[in-house]
Amino acid sequence: MILHQLIDFELLRVVWWVLLGVLLGGFALTDGFDLGVGTLLPFVGRTDVERRIAINTIGPVWEGNQVWFILGGGAIFAAWPPLYAVSFSGFYLAMFAVLAALILRPVGFKYRSKRDSAAWRSTWDWALFIGGAVPALIFGVAMGNVLQGVPFRFNEDLMIFYDGSFFGLLNPFALLAGVVSLSMLVMHGAAWLQLKAEGPVRERARKFGSIAALVTIAAYVLAGIWLALGISGFEIAGIPVTDGPSNPLLGDVARTPSWFAAYSERPWIAVAPVLGVLGAVLAFFGLRAGREVSTLLFSKLAITGIIASVGLTMFPFILPSSIDPKSSLTVWNSSSSHLTLFVMLVMAVIFVPIILAYTAWVYKVLWGKVTEEEITSNSGTVY
Repeated sequence: MILHQLIDFELLRVVWWVLLGVLLGGFALTDGFDLGVGTLLPFVGRTDVERRIAINTIGPVWEGNQVWFILGGGAIFAAWPPLYAVSFSGFYLAMFAVLAALILRPVGFKYRSKRDSAAWRSTWDWALFIGGAVPALIFGVAMGNVLQGVPFRFNEDLMIFYDGSFFGLLNPFALLAGVVSLSMLVMHGAAWLQLKAEGPVRERARKFGSIAALVTIAAYVLAGIWLALGISGFEIAGIPVTDGPSNPLLGDVARTPSWFAAYSERPWIAVAPVLGVLGAVLAFFGLRAGREVSTLLFSKLAITGIIASVGLTMFPFILPSSIDPKSSLTVWNSSSSHLTLFVMLVMAVIFVPIILAYTAWVYKVLWGKVTEEEITSNSGTVY
């Protein structure tokens, strides 16, 4: 027997669906607080030194945190090629906006403090704000559109046709999902600043983070009600072929009144939205009380629950089609080959623990608060 056949094709597909969630979740849990700090920068720092304190809480780690974003994109490309093709063609302008915003971050970090000019530094502060807020918002908008279904279809030769537009992505439900994403990451960034900063930066972060936590709770609950009552879902008609070839047109998909039918079929998935709300509530009280490590952990719990609730609610769908449900991409019809998924799994088993170990080591070495004295005494070497 060939080695890769020791693991069922169906199981490999589910494993890579889980791993994709882990990689994207890892990005939100790590680089998410970088985005949140960037968004908070103009508001928590009123002087140049205060803004440098905020920047230097993430300066040593943001590049390493980006690894999860790269891994997530690579996993989509290699494990789910149709998903990569449809999402990057349909969301092209949105992805370009994210990329442009993310490019501002390294440039802002490197050049902001190179000149002792208030106008120069203020310009880069707002560039860092854009580099944090725009991706956080657009990621949520994209997820809101995925839940509603994306206007694409395949022809008989599996050529992709996308019938939407950039402004069509900016619909009310998607914008609400964007608010959830943005406020969630601002809450996360505030929890990080509470842990890593001192003085006025820390106190302002607690204030804005508390507001962001309340917005997260309200927007997430509202989005859940809207999803239950106003957004139709999708289901596979008949018995799905879970180990067949990856061809979206071989199965049949039907619309359902609501995605929430999944909760009657798999009641246990309700744990995800509960953890999302509970984590945000606990993060709010942690920010108000000034608790540091536990608040960051609660913020991570909220993010994990919110992201997991989307994936578990939609399973086995990855990217449904709003104009041709039969073209919808699922875990069963849009993966790479059996052998490809197996080889990728072997690589993941080897390298993901190394990345985790290195990340843990970096955070241990860089543990501690960024102080005003540290910034002023090392003005030429820190960000």
